[in-house]
Amino acid sequence: MNKKLGFVWLLWAIGLISFAQTPVKKAIYIIMDGIPTDIIHKASTPNLDRIVKEGVFLNSHVGGIRGDYRETPTISANGYAILVTGTWANKNNVWDNSLKAPNYNYPTLFKLYKDAYPDGKIGIFSTWLDNRTKLLGEDLPETGGIKFNYHFDGLEIDTQNYPHDNKSLYIKRIDAEVAMAAAKSVYKDGPNLSWVYLQYTDDVGHHYGDSPELYNSITFQDALVGLIYDSVKQREEELGEEWLFVVVTDHGRTPVTARHHGGQSDNERNTWMVMNKKDINQYALNYRTAGVDLLPTICGFLGVEIPADTQYELDGVSVLKEVDAFDLKASLNGNKSLEMNWNAINKEKDVQAEVLVSFTNNIKEGGKDTFQKIADVNVKEGKASIPVKLPKNSEFLKVVLKTPNNTLNYWVQK
Repeated sequence: MNKKLGFVWLLWAIGLISFAQTPVKKAIYIIMDGIPTDIIHKASTPNLDRIVKEGVFLNSHVGGIRGDYRETPTISANGYAILVTGTWANKNNVWDNSLKAPNYNYPTLFKLYKDAYPDGKIGIFSTWLDNRTKLLGEDLPETGGIKFNYHFDGLEIDTQNYPHDNKSLYIKRIDAEVAMAAAKSVYKDGPNLSWVYLQYTDDVGHHYGDSPELYNSITFQDALVGLIYDSVKQREEELGEEWLFVVVTDHGRTPVTARHHGGQSDNERNTWMVMNKKDINQYALNYRTAGVDLLPTICGFLGVEIPADTQYELDGVSVLKEVDAFDLKASLNGNKSLEMNWNAINKEKDVQAEVLVSFTNNIKEGGKDTFQKIADVNVKEGKASIPVKLPKNSEFLKVVLKTPNNTLNYWVQK
């Protein structure tokens, strides 16, 4: 054989072996509704415990940032929206459970995934039909007509087979059906990206508050999570896939009674995130994460390239990939300077970042914003004062801190 040709065949064979050894990455996240951090630790959760043993338990929060334009109600649909868009309510426009007018100009995790991988398969398994039809906007022109390959939902409107009762036992039955359908589809179909929503724990919290009944409902849902996790483990073992498996809650509950939610108390804001990966970054290791971190975390794991104009709007950062900074705030000193501060992850290392500004917020209405660079800053300093002058009659300034590994943004309004 020609030596040159033989060498080419050898390289081709090595490439095939390398490709075969690269596992297909897939992700699934599960929402267990309305379980604050303190109460999850009171319940028996053997399946969450085994996931934590393989991965990590992270203290997290919802509710936006208290006292500024990003403050977000601690209500279920708001919780789903921040998880799936990576933005607080001032952007996603989900302020209550009615889902009247979600702002699809801030794309969901599923839209970003399908834009990046049109042939990828997505699934949703939900106790609440509105999650697919309204929040994610299936078949709507505003979402590009996104279509789910696999779905199982809507049983709550089937009152003949699931007659409603005042203890929400019908929701318990529906949760079980949803989880079994999800476990079956995960094993049989293997969607690349899926969402499972389980509601019963929130209903029990409203009925009984902090009580044995609530702890038992958590244990019940934990078993359902275990069914789905078993399917994931089987696919990893049999097909060599690598899955990111995340379990979260959407909000906490009121102090003392734990019967309600929606406000800004610590108990209502305190949430958690369980995932099957130990290799978290320094941000997640040393600070409290946020619900808005789910989208950049999953996108990073799946290799989804987020377009710059969407990246500049995200309010969260990945908990897996390296990040340089978080928690940007900014203000104007008259019309003379822009005062900025942020939290640097590494306060010893010199890392240069760009400061970009836009005097418009067109993306909120479906347009585009034009950014201009006004300075370079050293991330480890954690602050900067930059000369800036707003155009005449301008009342708005959008600030972006663009570091090598992530971006942060803040709205300054006069």
